[in-house]
Amino acid sequence: MEPFEKIAKVLRTDKDFVRVAAERLAVAAKGDDILKKIFDENERLMASRLAELGVSRRNAEAIYLSLIDKIRADDRRLSEYFMLKEASTEEGSRTILNFAKELANVGKGFFLKIDRAREFILREPPKNIIKAMGYKNAEELLAKEDIFEAYSALRFMEDREWLNNVFFKQLDGVSPEDFEEREIEVRALGEKWKEAAKNFMKKKYHNVSHLKELGLIFVIPEELGISGEVMRLFTLVLHYLHEIKFYSELFKMYSARDHEFAEKLISSLKGDVLDERFPEEQRGRKWMIVQRYLAKEDEHDWRLFEPHVNPEAIHWTKAEADVARLGERFGGLELGFWSNLDFVGDYFPDASGVEVLVSFNLIDTVMSLVQEREMVKYLYHHQEAMWNKIFMEYVGKEKTEELIIKNFDKGFIKI
Repeated sequence: MEPFEKIAKVLRTDKDFVRVAAERLAVAAKGDDILKKIFDENERLMASRLAELGVSRRNAEAIYLSLIDKIRADDRRLSEYFMLKEASTEEGSRTILNFAKELANVGKGFFLKIDRAREFILREPPKNIIKAMGYKNAEELLAKEDIFEAYSALRFMEDREWLNNVFFKQLDGVSPEDFEEREIEVRALGEKWKEAAKNFMKKKYHNVSHLKELGLIFVIPEELGISGEVMRLFTLVLHYLHEIKFYSELFKMYSARDHEFAEKLISSLKGDVLDERFPEEQRGRKWMIVQRYLAKEDEHDWRLFEPHVNPEAIHWTKAEADVARLGERFGGLELGFWSNLDFVGDYFPDASGVEVLVSFNLIDTVMSLVQEREMVKYLYHHQEAMWNKIFMEYVGKEKTEELIIKNFDKGFIKI
């Protein structure tokens, strides 16, 4: 099987899509065909990691279970390294947040000013929060609570429709002067917020989230009762740090276009993705920028099978690099194993001889362990990382991110 056929199989797309896209990239970048290089690198990295795991049987179940066991062991070592009695406590979550922030070292960002954030709450008071916390009005809320904790609570205590159509609608009126350079804030919410939230929770929610425009990451400490909890939280926070920094660079770029600033800001926060096919002759000459994991919404979305780059996958790749770098710094953690595996994976036969795709991607493996009870296996981080890998091999990692930021509002990169 030719390298482009093998890669197309991993990407679940037409082999000619991959071949033509790579050929056109090679011409534009004045480079050689690198699909064989990617194929060979994938084989080399898999072989080295399987040897490290002591896996001799090349079947899907043996490989998958070995990767899951590796994550379990890494999670235990990470817990010991952080000296965590419980990751689910406020103290434990704060430890992980602060360590992740130091490790990622993304620097300052360009975010909504605190005074402006206060104005938003005063103008459109979050009624659920005010009532649950026992305050008379927004003024009392702001006088007695941390502004970043109050904004965190918006995500899980207020109605989503009200948030999007009323509260965050206020972003329509912002200008570059309403933003400032400052550090990203991280918060582990205390017990009072968990108690206040109980009456408003109608379904399961992620206990870690963020607000890009405010430069904020928060955790609701919670005992999830799952394997891999520490690694999951640690990698999610690292990912959000890189994601917030990326969007901060976008906001800063848009600030030079004063009259368009609010419009561009809101579009980027909404996660807009092009929904228009390029003509056949432009395939591989225009690469879509897909800023969401569309496979989470619809694994058959046509945009997943067209040449594209995914900034979300880049943020995860950086998070994986952080984890591997921590392993290099402290060898006893054995986290260097995950270095450069974001795009690595292949098809292996299962017990009945059916070819099954196995991802070596750290995040796919962590999430598969977390969802083990539901027998959910994640693959889409790996597949999106492979599309990025193809593009990056031609233009370079730094150039890829530069091109994504520069062309973000257009929704595609023209080669």
